[in-house]
Amino acid sequence: MRIHKPASSRWLAAALLPLLAACGPTDPGEALRALGEFQDGIITFYDATGAGNCSFDPSPQNLDVAAINKGQYEGSAVCGSCVEIEGPKGNLRVRIVDSCPDCPDKGHLDLSREAFAKIANPIDGRVKVRWRMVTCDVQGPIRYHYKDGSSQWWTAIQVRNHRLPVTKLEYWKNNAWVQVKREDYNYFVEPSGMGTGSIKVRVTASDGQTLEDTLPAPTSNTTHDGAAQFKGG
Repeated sequence: MRIHKPASSRWLAAALLPLLAACGPTDPGEALRALGEFQDGIITFYDATGAGNCSFDPSPQNLDVAAINKGQYEGSAVCGSCVEIEGPKGNLRVRIVDSCPDCPDKGHLDLSREAFAKIANPIDGRVKVRWRMVTCDVQGPIRYHYKDGSSQWWTAIQVRNHRLPVTKLEYWKNNAWVQVKREDYNYFVEPSGMGTGSIKVRVTASDGQTLEDTLPAPTSNTTHDGAAQFKGG
């Protein structure tokens, strides 16, 4: 349950531009326009762990994280994306790890207590800021995580550690790329499985970049490094 301090200021009025759900999985327009464009807003805070609806693992060593209102969660399309916030005490880059069902207003960002305190006074509860979508400051290649229960008969893959928002995942089957549906808990799920043996996958970023990797056969709750990372600032 999220508890916010009462305040008289309005919630965020400017909207995070929708990432790809409305413009198609490889259309770069909306996502590229979102990156780098400052907008006015308001932030609140909650007891974040780094986990949440995006199904990422808790990150106790890095709580520069945030939840976004359910309306702009876009069926998990913003999971793993990064936002730079200009607050009264300075700037901070946070990663979207959750949706906020108690945040009805479009554009509302709900930070961890720790992140909020870095850029604003927690006693204020809600604080006016400017923020923008930015590339994530990640190290190393993208990573793939097989969800617990994954097998040749039911396969769920999550993309992690990506510099740019991920818009599509496909796998190679019968000499063609097959697009996999992304569920709102941030896994690309093939209900009938992706078969036995290694799996060739292709991941598309918000600006149209693609990365191809060959993954080991699905094994429950395992993580594998890709070969490369998306280019970006």
